[in-house]
Amino acid sequence: MHRNPIYVSSALSLSLVAALVVSACGGGGTTSDQSNAPTSATSSGLRALPSVFTTTKAVAYSPYRTATKESERAAEVITDAQVKQDLDLLVSAGIGLIRLFDSSDKVALRTLRLIRDNAMPIKVMLGVYVNSYEYATDPVVRASIQAANQDEMARGVTLAKTYANEVVAVSVGNETMVSWSFHPISTIAMAGYIKTVRDQVAQPVTTDDNYAFYAGYARNAAEQAADVFSQIDFATIHTYPIEDVQHSNTADSNPLPDWDWQQLAVTDVTKRAAAMMDAAIGKTQSDYALARSYLDKNGRANLPIVIGETGWRAADPSGTGLYKYLASPANQKMYYNRLLDWALASRTGNGPKGIVYFEAFDEPWKGTDNNWGLFNVNREARCAAQALNPAATWSKESGACAETAALYFAPPVPNAAVATATLDIFSQSVTGWPTGMRADAFGKGVPYTLAYPASGDHAPNDSAPISNSYISLKDFLAQDNSYGWGLLWQSDAKPAVTANMSNFANGSVHFSIKTGYVGALRIAISSDTVLGAGAEAVVLVSNGNYGYCNTGTTWCDVSIPVSAFLAANPKLDLSLVLTRFSVSDIWTATGNVARSGMPEIRLDNIYWKK
Repeated sequence: MHRNPIYVSSALSLSLVAALVVSACGGGGTTSDQSNAPTSATSSGLRALPSVFTTTKAVAYSPYRTATKESERAAEVITDAQVKQDLDLLVSAGIGLIRLFDSSDKVALRTLRLIRDNAMPIKVMLGVYVNSYEYATDPVVRASIQAANQDEMARGVTLAKTYANEVVAVSVGNETMVSWSFHPISTIAMAGYIKTVRDQVAQPVTTDDNYAFYAGYARNAAEQAADVFSQIDFATIHTYPIEDVQHSNTADSNPLPDWDWQQLAVTDVTKRAAAMMDAAIGKTQSDYALARSYLDKNGRANLPIVIGETGWRAADPSGTGLYKYLASPANQKMYYNRLLDWALASRTGNGPKGIVYFEAFDEPWKGTDNNWGLFNVNREARCAAQALNPAATWSKESGACAETAALYFAPPVPNAAVATATLDIFSQSVTGWPTGMRADAFGKGVPYTLAYPASGDHAPNDSAPISNSYISLKDFLAQDNSYGWGLLWQSDAKPAVTANMSNFANGSVHFSIKTGYVGALRIAISSDTVLGAGAEAVVLVSNGNYGYCNTGTTWCDVSIPVSAFLAANPKLDLSLVLTRFSVSDIWTATGNVARSGMPEIRLDNIYWKK
């Protein structure tokens, strides 16, 4: 699930592409005669999987260092010296096989040339990165993508032939047929791409995809996995147990199994981290077994399986706490060590014929999908890499590597439930924000003005109108109008202190408003969850619902049942409330647009009620 989308300009003319597609030199054949489950690879038409998959350690490799977002990656300059440094580090770690994601001059050609010129003991599983055109409606866009795909295949064929000693296998496509693919390609189209390449090269050919596809869960009934199976020499599956924690199969009706990552049955917390990592490798093995079983039952018993991607985050780059119980260098080392043990056992057993670890080095452009590397972006060896060659002189990332430093799940402990009948956020009876709370304005640039307190007005039903004060939001047009604006009330502490609002499940959230603001507003609350991931629940209010009005002259009292927030997001945990109240207008959510002369919004009398 870790995309490496490549959009490369053609280094070959389309006429040469056409010539390569038509002229099948040094390849050809099909694997489609496997349906009777023959007893030998030779009789089935399969090309033998090179022994390097079984006899050495493998990693996925990309050299990007400085790009901080995907749009910057094309402009990043990659040098021979950088790639040579990377390859030297991998050799020092005992890596003998690398997987490349594309056939670009920038990365693939440079890497292969350096391996050959320096006689490095590294073999390559070459990638041919094809993109989706079938769902593009613009004929010009479709033609452009199709031409780029043909160009990429031609480059891949040329590299596989030119560097036949270095390239031991070719993978066409990456995560294109799993249901959540970001660049979906139909099985019939993918089968054609694979055949185009396989007909022209001598190496075994595959396509990389999530294990679910290889376990028979294609995108829809029209997708026929057999189209692809008949064109490949080995299956290459991806499995990421750490990601499956975040994407619950139960929640999305996915029939594939979840795994017990929390390991609460292990009451001795000093042993829970090890139990969690044992369960993680068990999930990886289970994913493999599902794919193996499906292939066996469908006449593909001789089709070898390689795990083309699996890994463990060494840090949480998301900023949301999604991996607060999981991602650390120590946990990464524990997972990797278990993978290596399984790979060793599989050489004489029934496991995968090879495991490609994702990935060699961190890549900042991946943003929230970063921090998988055995080495960080500064080329410092993390714990897992350090263990591969303790005598190496490479730079090491600081931090503890022992299992005692590993993270483990510890359920968040809610504070005592709020026992009062109401929880005041703002009213005349409150001087300043409630104790321990703060108000945070958000938006791009300076989207509006927050005045607290503003004087001269108040909601008529304020419980204690000892002075004329209210909250004023105005001047909504400022530096950037592409996003919207918002205001939220949350804990002032770090880490944030949650409020246990479980006694308010049958209650409501109230506020008074006077405004002529046109369109809907977002009213939201948020909470922590047992996963450590925030859950936000949003209710849109517009004129006439929940008591909301926008006459511009009248105070209106809005009352939203807490049940409406729970219906909007069932993951909301009332015992761990973070944002007590939020009002915002995010254009993409409300359908509103930035415009001149947006009226002031006055707020008062904000509270929860049982």
